[in-house]
Amino acid sequence: MKTIAFPQTELRASNVVLGLMRIAGLEDEDIRTLYGSARDAGINTFDHADIYGPTRHACEERFGGALTLSPAERESIVIQSKVGIRPGFFDFSKEHIVRTAEESLAALGTDYLDVLLLHRPDTLVEPEEVAAAFDELHAAGKVVNFGVSNHTPGQIELLKTAVRRPLVANQVQLSITHCPLIASGIAANMGGLDQSIDRDHGLLDYARLHGITLQAWSPFQKGFFDGVFIGDRDNYPELNLVLDELAAKYGVTPTGIAVAWITRHPANMQVVLGTTNPARVAQSAAGSDLPLTREEWYRLFRAAGHTLP
Repeated sequence: MKTIAFPQTELRASNVVLGLMRIAGLEDEDIRTLYGSARDAGINTFDHADIYGPTRHACEERFGGALTLSPAERESIVIQSKVGIRPGFFDFSKEHIVRTAEESLAALGTDYLDVLLLHRPDTLVEPEEVAAAFDELHAAGKVVNFGVSNHTPGQIELLKTAVRRPLVANQVQLSITHCPLIASGIAANMGGLDQSIDRDHGLLDYARLHGITLQAWSPFQKGFFDGVFIGDRDNYPELNLVLDELAAKYGVTPTGIAVAWITRHPANMQVVLGTTNPARVAQSAAGSDLPLTREEWYRLFRAAGHTLP
């Protein structure tokens, strides 16, 4: 398992992350098995959010209730959570950020979060309130590092007018078939081509320039929860043909190749899994550090339907 160093921090994190948004209905033993399979595969980073589950903090409570982590085990892993989405609106007020982070700590049964991310952008954000929340949580030892999710460079720069803590991560949607943050740059300056439209204001290059780790969610989704592309030979016949060919070459599954397409990028991104299947976790982890060649990486990109000018 490849690990990456978060710039401006002491964190050393696996480049494959286990997301826990679907564990609310699992039995304790199933959660322990899932966690164990991740650790066996070299995964040390676990992703939560206050909204995951049928009620607030439900998945965090299931995780904290099922696992009894020794102090040494807790120090060896990275636990992150997200805050800011409320029913029908977004809320980056100081009160909501602080209260929700404290609720997450109680639900998870831990004294601190390694990373806290602001979930979807709140257009009513007041950077001074975010800064005050971050400073309070950090000073109390409750949150070590901070970041964002689904934010543009401009939205990050706005936060930085007041926020003094480094923003170390940005969790964004990314897969071979859904990669506007990569594809638009490849097709830059191509008039009349939809792919050339910059939909995130140069987010990929911005992250690399400013030492922000991109975390790819929905790495196997065709679009916004439209189903997976792996095995979809009706809509992605060429892509699946290439996935199968490369999987055979590297001795992994197509799932591993889909992960490798993201981890091969020199931006040192993380891939956030959403599976509760231990076997799928292992298959995904196998793509952590595959040495895809440039030719293979671009072949997958073209097979997914993207234009290479």
